[in-house]
Amino acid sequence: MTAHPFGVVTRRAYWLIVIFGLVSLLADLTYESARSLIGPYLGWLGASATAVGVVAGAGELVGYGLRLVSGYLSDRTRRYWTLTLLGYAINLLAVPALALAGRWEVAAALIIAERAGKALRAPARDVLLSHATAQVGHGRGFGLHEALDQIGAMAGPLLMAGVLWQGGSYRIAFALLLVPALLALLLLGVARLRYPRPQELEATAATPPEDPALPRTFWIYLVGAGLLAAGYADFPLMAFHFREAGVLPEAWIPLSYALAMGVDAVAALGLGRLFDRFGPIILALVVALSAAFVPLAFLGGAVAVWAAMVLWGIGMGAQESILRAALARMIGPGRRGIAFGLFHAVFGVCWFGGSALLGVLYDTSMPALIVVAVTLQLLAALVWGWMSRQPKR
Repeated sequence: MTAHPFGVVTRRAYWLIVIFGLVSLLADLTYESARSLIGPYLGWLGASATAVGVVAGAGELVGYGLRLVSGYLSDRTRRYWTLTLLGYAINLLAVPALALAGRWEVAAALIIAERAGKALRAPARDVLLSHATAQVGHGRGFGLHEALDQIGAMAGPLLMAGVLWQGGSYRIAFALLLVPALLALLLLGVARLRYPRPQELEATAATPPEDPALPRTFWIYLVGAGLLAAGYADFPLMAFHFREAGVLPEAWIPLSYALAMGVDAVAALGLGRLFDRFGPIILALVVALSAAFVPLAFLGGAVAVWAAMVLWGIGMGAQESILRAALARMIGPGRRGIAFGLFHAVFGVCWFGGSALLGVLYDTSMPALIVVAVTLQLLAALVWGWMSRQPKR
């Protein structure tokens, strides 16, 4: 039976979620700030547009593909804290090191290292977090974590814009990011000392019996995740369209992204609670609803674009909270590392392939882009809706 909402174990679980959320807030402030400047910085160092595209794509591919290996490694070794600490250190310290890069090739290596560090720590961190969310509700716990995470994602690019607005250079901007990076690592160290065995938080919660094989519902779920990732238009493509079509003034494009990140944070909290109450059907309904952002973003005017960013943010909030909560609910503690790693790998590869496809369609046929993107998202919703009606096995 789950502990009383105000019990000691539940309070400890909440505090671990909050600490991880604050770590993610500072981490996102660090690397999302950097990601908002990577393109122009590489160009300033002498990279071509092709090089920028290749570096960005390679970083994302490494960042997702490596998670399959790190997820397997975390379950195999059970060294979840070690992998989390090492991954965060690489992930965060590579960012301020960009201030020292004298050539674009060095900067490119640091960018890929940052993504590799995130890949190393993501499955292990999610397993540690899942022990705490089991005590308070997986949807509620991952939703709270995502809300804190997105505060950093929203604040980081605004901070960088302020630095450049005040006349600061790219190097100064990257160097300043050493402060949140070190604060994040300090908080992570505190969490490690206070919670050396987070699995004990789940011991008093209702947990499913261990099964050496991943359940059938996991593979159905993974199909839906791949469809969603392939059809979910990324913000850079939408931002490119906003600028090319003159839908938004250039200075307002980052503000539209900040709006989406704010909506993401709020949506994650509410959707997490709904997931705990109603299950995967909430994920299906949200994905079907948010798919409307595609025609609004690529066919509409300024008002439609702001509506699209709200829907896009709701969809992102679902992806970052409910998707992880569903995994934690369906997989026993001993197999979560490989499950999270496999999920991230499939999601990342499909996202990469889908983004490339949608980019090609943008250049060739706007109606085709909209049909493909919306269809893939609706198929994902249908898969998850069907999954929610299947017996657990």
